[in-house]
Parts: sequence; structure tokens; C-alpha cells
Amino acid sequence: MADRDDMTANRALPPLDAATLGQMFVAGAAATTAFDLWGQLISPALGWATLSPHGLARSLLGSFGLPHNDFAGYFVHFYLVGLIGYPAGWLFIFRPAWERVTGGRGGWFLPAALYGFGLWVFAIGGITWIAGLPFFLNFTGITWVALVGHVLYGIAMVAVMQGIARR
Repeated sequence: MADRDDMTANRALPPLDAATLGQMFVAGAAATTAFDLWGQLISPALGWATLSPHGLARSLLGSFGLPHNDFAGYFVHFYLVGLIGYPAGWLFIFRPAWERVTGGRGGWFLPAALYGFGLWVFAIGGITWIAGLPFFLNFTGITWVALVGHVLYGIAMVAVMQGIARR
């Protein structure tokens, strides 16, 4: 595994192989769990908004005339976005760009948090608009709970990826 880590550290993009896909799925599952724990348990327990990411996915699917039942919403939120889309965005777009711009200095925490912030802008600023919902959900309480959730997702995902890479 050390050879793989040395190889990956010297490349802009990781190899698209079973190990990378496994890393994406494990890190994405852990990060999605952290996101949902925050947005559907901790935040409401504090008296703040409850996140419903499958509802946003359902709205998006419906805006394209696709099936938009609960199963479809959960499938898009957990599998397509949480396990594949967001981890792929980190590994194949954001992290390589970050490393080119910064030379990889400064560790992983700051870029992970910034990536989470970017996910928030993408999801709550962009996807909501495409789905026909108010831009940034009119900056209501759910907007800010989603900000914390997306930043938490980015940090949790990259932390797990770092742990896997150190094995």
C-alpha cells in the first residue's frame, strides 16, 4: 500500500480503480451519515431546522419530469450524491485544482471545509434554483443548517479518506 500512496501523492488525479471507488464509497457513507445526523437529529434537537435532502432531490427529479417518489429522492441523495458525486468532485476536481494552486501546502482541513462550503453553494444556491425552489431557500433557517451540514460533510469525507490513505 505504501507504493500506491507514494504514486497517488505524486499524481494530480487518483487512479480510477477498485481501491479509489472503495475509498469514495466508505468516505461518502461516513460523511453522509454525519450530514444526516447533524441535519435530521442534532439540529432539530437544538430547536433549529431539519434538513430534508431527499426532498430537494425529489424536487429536482420532478422538475425534469422524472419519477420523484421517496425512494428516488433517497437514492439520489445517498447513492448518487453522497457516495459518488461529492467524493468524485473532491478527488477528481477540487483536490487536484487545490493542489495545483497551493502546491498542496496547508494540510487537508481547510480545503475540506472550503469544499463543503462549495457543496453548499452548489446544492442550496444552484440545485434549489434548478428545482424551482427559492434561491438559497430564501436564506431561512434551513439554509444555515445546510451550510453547517455541507461543511461537516466535506470535513468528514476528507478525514475518512486521509485515514484510509494512511493504512
